Amino acid sequence: MPKRISPRVLIMLIILIAVGLFGVAWLASDQMKAMMGVGRPVAPPMAQVSATAVGPTTPPVAIVAPEGGIAQALQFPVGSAQLAMIKTQVIPSSPLPLTDSLSARVVYDEDVTARIGVGVAGRVAAIRAAPGDAVKVGQVLAEIDSPDFGTAYADLTKARAEEERRLQILNRARSLGAGEAIAARDVEAAQTDYVQAQAETTRAEQRLKTLNPYGHPIRDQRVWLSSPVAGIVAERTATPALEVVPGMTVPLFIVTDPTRLWLLIDLPERLVGKVHLGNEVAVESDAFPAERFVAKVVQLGQAVDPNTRRVVLRARIKNPDRKLLPEMFVRASILQGVGTAVRIPNGALINRGLYAFVFIETTPGAFIRRPVKLQGQGSDFSYVGSGLEGGERIVVTGALLLDAELTARAGSKP
Repeated sequence: MPKRISPRVLIMLIILIAVGLFGVAWLASDQMKAMMGVGRPVAPPMAQVSATAVGPTTPPVAIVAPEGGIAQALQFPVGSAQLAMIKTQVIPSSPLPLTDSLSARVVYDEDVTARIGVGVAGRVAAIRAAPGDAVKVGQVLAEIDSPDFGTAYADLTKARAEEERRLQILNRARSLGAGEAIAARDVEAAQTDYVQAQAETTRAEQRLKTLNPYGHPIRDQRVWLSSPVAGIVAERTATPALEVVPGMTVPLFIVTDPTRLWLLIDLPERLVGKVHLGNEVAVESDAFPAERFVAKVVQLGQAVDPNTRRVVLRARIKNPDRKLLPEMFVRASILQGVGTAVRIPNGALINRGLYAFVFIETTPGAFIRRPVKLQGQGSDFSYVGSGLEGGERIVVTGALLLDAELTARAGSKP
């Protein structure tokens, strides 16, 4: 009978087999690593090392000699990649604003705008002007065929003819002499008839003037709508064969001078006492973000809107390039009469606690960090009262990049 293996011997055999298998697996993995070159340092080619060290995307930055041990300037070599991410702008001085940006709306200047319509019933017979056309004073815009005008014009013609006939009768009676060839009462009757004819002519003229208040030329029963002002046809609702009636709420034509506009500004109630006639207004539009327009306050509001608690100011704005359009929403800042500052975008500011800095480009590729004092700060722009002078080239994009680069190179914080 064979001997039974004790449990202790069986456990020892299992342990020895496991250790052997682990050693074989470890040797196999080490040989595989050696064949694939894993874990051994491989020297890169010389060409790759030099390209990485002096690549064009990481140019060296020279720190200008610091003042007081704190570096405040950077010098980039010509062609550095960082310069492509930096934008500068020469910003002049401008008057200080009295208020933050206010909501405003551009409208027609009613002093040079004519809304043309008719006061009688009729039909549009012909159109002589299209929207956008430049017109002169007296130029025909459309022809209106109106029986009312025809009747009124015929009544006036008849009244004038009757007046002329009555005048001839009166002159004849006077020439014959009262009490000689004819009775005195006949002369008096002729005088009365002439006065009545004059009154009828006056009545016909007044009726025609009521129907044609602008004095448009009339031929038979056609009225020529003409422009009373020079400008352009801003709007036209007249269409061929359109039926027109008295009291139409919409004019047939709107003629205006587009180089002159009004600006309606919503002024908060608390600022009413600070604004006066003649104050200049800086105007900005989303359509032309890089431009500023100038207006002048010409009328102060006479009542406060009970819902918004705002007063409407009216300013006149010149628009020689015709960029601003009626009903365009803009931002308006009422300017003070005295004091100037440099108006910079908020992206050009570096804020560090209570202090603010900007970067100035002194020469191409050279930038200096300068502390500034703010006179006012809005949502998009800030006004620098001291630390900047008008006409300096200021970094408007990339200021944070320069600040981080300067801080990293100097190894200290301002």
